[in-house]
Amino acid sequence: MTSKTYFVPSISCGHCVNTIQMEVGEMDGIESVTANAQTKMVDITFDAPADEESIKALMAEINFPVAE
Repeated sequence: MTSKTYFVPSISCGHCVNTIQMEVGEMDGIESVTANAQTKMVDITFDAPADEESIKALMAEINFPVAE
């Protein structure tokens, strides 16, 4: 199990948080997703088949790209 925290500057409200948690949470291998609109941080715990590359790709696809 791997845990990562990502800075996502486009998070601005509770709807953004819900969208991220719902969409990323549906990926295979995702254990938990917690997003915070105040800090613009997203904590994700995952295992295979999910990986950082696929998580970042999905975040970009749903218009919440991870800051590099």
